[in-house]
Amino acid sequence: MQKNKSVPNLYVAGHRGMVGAAILRVLEEQAKQSGQALNLITRTHSELDLTNQAAVQEFFKKEKPDQVYLAAARVGGIHANNTYPAQFIYENLMIEANVIHAAFTHGTKKLLFLGSSCIYPKHASQPMSEDALLTGTLEPTNEPYAIAKIAGIKLCESYNRQYSATHGIDYRSVMPTNLYGPGDNYHPKNSHVIPALIRRFHEAKISNAPSVTIWGTGTPKREFLYVDDMARASVHVMNLDKDTYAQHTQPMCSHINVGSGQDITIKDLAELIKDTVGYTGAIEFDPSKPDGSPRKLMDSQRLNSLGWHPQVSLQQGLANTYKTGTDLFSAPH
Repeated sequence: MQKNKSVPNLYVAGHRGMVGAAILRVLEEQAKQSGQALNLITRTHSELDLTNQAAVQEFFKKEKPDQVYLAAARVGGIHANNTYPAQFIYENLMIEANVIHAAFTHGTKKLLFLGSSCIYPKHASQPMSEDALLTGTLEPTNEPYAIAKIAGIKLCESYNRQYSATHGIDYRSVMPTNLYGPGDNYHPKNSHVIPALIRRFHEAKISNAPSVTIWGTGTPKREFLYVDDMARASVHVMNLDKDTYAQHTQPMCSHINVGSGQDITIKDLAELIKDTVGYTGAIEFDPSKPDGSPRKLMDSQRLNSLGWHPQVSLQQGLANTYKTGTDLFSAPH
């Protein structure tokens, strides 16, 4: 199909991941509602390895995207971060360095980098505001991943500082809280807390297991955001005019938090997921396993003041996620 040259080319890196897929859904939904044409560019990992600098340069040279949503990353929970620290820091550094530099080299004016709330210090004041970045020691279990994400923010800022005036580039960063939703990773060891618990409770229900054991004490508090809300925030931030974005950020603190504004203990989350799944057994905790940070709540006032607010409650989001997720991990029974 021939592209409409008057419509910007939008490249979504990582479109098969949970966040990238949600960004595609939102872009397509908004284009349908507005009646505007949409030129979307995507590549699977087998088609384009983003850790391969030469391949990324060749892709940008050929496609010349006008806008890039950089949602591609290696991600995982506590176990995955602890087990594969070299892969987490190397792959994420390579992906963001290759994509951001190729975008600049081949004339991409707008780019949105997606980070993570783990960029903030383990004991940052709650809720965590954007200026807490680099003010303390990171949580050890995901430090390599966090350092890679901090580097992505600083890449965007550094390219803006050096080339914004001369080349007209505008590279932005958003830092989501813990995300969940359709398309999540349900790997039994390498997934994040919500998909891990959904799978565990579902399998316990199917097998009539008397109890489900959860890592840690259950006391840490976490904030969660439905992935389609994050996607809407990403498109919202990308489309803010340059002056408005500049008024709400600083050249060396330009990232914007994206959160729901509410947190919940892991114990209460487990109870919610247990009810969502319909499991009737007991919940037990294993305090010998790591808890991670005691609390991680984002201060999202900056983004709220720019006109974005979440639309999906945790209860509704969990119901949607369970409804769409069981086919990804259900064993035959």
